[in-house]
Amino acid sequence: MGSKVTVDSIMGMKGKRKIAVITAYDYTTARICDKAGVDIILVGDSAAMVMLGYKSTIPISMDEMLVFCKAVSRAREHAMIVADMPFMSYHVSVDDALYNACRLIKEGNADAVKVEGGREFKHVVEAMVGTGIPVMGHVGLKPQTSPLWQGYKVQGRDSDGACRLMRDAIALEEAGVFSIVLEQVTYEVAKTISDTLKIPTIGIGSGSACDGQVLVLHDILGLYEHSPKFVKRYADLSSMMLDALTRYRDDVLNSRFPGDEHTFHMDVQEYERFKEEVKMMMNKGIRYDERGGSEIR
Repeated sequence: MGSKVTVDSIMGMKGKRKIAVITAYDYTTARICDKAGVDIILVGDSAAMVMLGYKSTIPISMDEMLVFCKAVSRAREHAMIVADMPFMSYHVSVDDALYNACRLIKEGNADAVKVEGGREFKHVVEAMVGTGIPVMGHVGLKPQTSPLWQGYKVQGRDSDGACRLMRDAIALEEAGVFSIVLEQVTYEVAKTISDTLKIPTIGIGSGSACDGQVLVLHDILGLYEHSPKFVKRYADLSSMMLDALTRYRDDVLNSRFPGDEHTFHMDVQEYERFKEEVKMMMNKGIRYDERGGSEIR
């Protein structure tokens, strides 16, 4: 797979080959993602819903994001790690944004951060990039705020909306982002933005014209029950896990597990000695005082 993926290598893929991005949240699955050769592992704030059971991405905190980010970053050898900045971590002030971005880099060991929003956050992105923190942009459907306004709707269906997306993407490129996620944007708008920008676009539900694609690991493996329409499911691990767990439960209830092949045994002579010792203990009426940690006769 070669050396570790960097900002420069991601930007250099524009126009040469597609960029494979996957969203993951823990060490075990991130390790597999890295071995599969994905270019970027995104530690998404979608962990709020997928891992923590919240109804949206809004409630997840910086401390919670850091737990996931640390786990994923320990797993990778090849992929670049990008961490989502959660809601309220960059909305109040530039100082807050810089502080929280630095935490994701320093404590979470991420290589870059991702910020949702367009022109309204251009100054925030400029400040981060100016301090040396690589930033991935995100326009189109914005899960942190879209539910508060119009819900989870496809973006760029009319000319006015398409122009807003174009202006947002250009503003973010000017601010210094190294790539932009286009979420649930019409194919025509995503293609126009991708063809216009010098930096890569990463699509999610935005068609094949983007420079790369990102999906959530739990969606493509069939682990999360509420997957979006644009997801391609590559496996149905949920059914496999349900079947395995049901068979495990039945084996336990019917004393089929554990079998002798799963069991450890004492040496025969030691077992005989042990039985004699137990017999002597019982004959002497020895019991154990849990309060004092001593034998009582």
